[in-house]
Amino acid sequence: MAARLLAKNHYKKAFVTSQTEERIITAALLRMGLIDADEQPHITHLTGGVSSLIVRVDTRRGPLCVKQALPELKVATHWSAPLERSHAELAWIAHVSKDLPEAVPTILGSDPSSFCFAMNWLPPESYPVWKLQLRDGVADSVFAAEVGRRLAAIHSATADNDELSQSFANDENFFQLRLDPYFGATAKVHADCAASLHELISTTANNKCALVHGDISPKNLLVGPTGPLFLDAECAWYGEPAFDAAFCLCHLIAKCLWRPNSSDAFLACFDAFAAAYLQGVRWENVEHIEARIARLLAAIMLARVDGKSPLEYLDENDSERLRHFSKARVISPRTELKTIRDEWQRELQQ
Repeated sequence: MAARLLAKNHYKKAFVTSQTEERIITAALLRMGLIDADEQPHITHLTGGVSSLIVRVDTRRGPLCVKQALPELKVATHWSAPLERSHAELAWIAHVSKDLPEAVPTILGSDPSSFCFAMNWLPPESYPVWKLQLRDGVADSVFAAEVGRRLAAIHSATADNDELSQSFANDENFFQLRLDPYFGATAKVHADCAASLHELISTTANNKCALVHGDISPKNLLVGPTGPLFLDAECAWYGEPAFDAAFCLCHLIAKCLWRPNSSDAFLACFDAFAAAYLQGVRWENVEHIEARIARLLAAIMLARVDGKSPLEYLDENDSERLRHFSKARVISPRTELKTIRDEWQRELQQ
């Protein structure tokens, strides 16, 4: 497949970048050999991302997308992150492309000195963002199942691999981008959950089983002609695969508050994803990883209210509802995903 990347959140209104940003990106593209020396490409900033500068570049050879990691994330609280995460993302895409080329964008070039890399452009009319579809109440359980299947395939293909464990030993990146801003920050808000959350940080950090994406969110998944295409692997790390599954399932839970009329369809997507993912687990006992997913799911749900990256579409009432539900399950963890799903459905019906 000739992949053409559409940067995340490309559906939002775009605007022209600053002259400084344009000079940096143009110089990087020249070093990558993607533009001619006398060329001044048209650069358009795509809004919506919080961790990177993402632009569309129209060159003589056609459109492409450039991504550059930012040292400071664009969120309400202070959140710095290592620029080297750009290299981790490139490495994740390169490795996954060996077995599942249809599931990742095509890399056109990289410029390590500026932490930029270029990818092919994916037109939004052919590659809509999954989050947009869910926002509009379009919830395809077949697509959700394929997300779970492909994610499990990535984890299975990379499980128990000492070489990958060393090349993706991005422990500090994952701590700064995920464990601390999600669980550490939430522990500061909820003293009664702090012990459980700090224990979860420790167990998650030390359970190194497979290659983890770290941000399996609907905003980072395109609905392509051949199935889901994964973007934004900045948090790539060799570690706990349960984190990826729990991260995605949290979004399907939360979308029920965003679009209540489609909650049954979102829960069907939850069921389809969970079943397909667990069916693809080959590297360990399914019951063991399901219990870890369930525990992480509750913690991530709470973190999406009171961590450093709260869900932007929840109002105060919705946030309190998700907070109350998830706190009880952080303190008293469930071991089966169906239990959480059924309890959430009952909560929605009240």
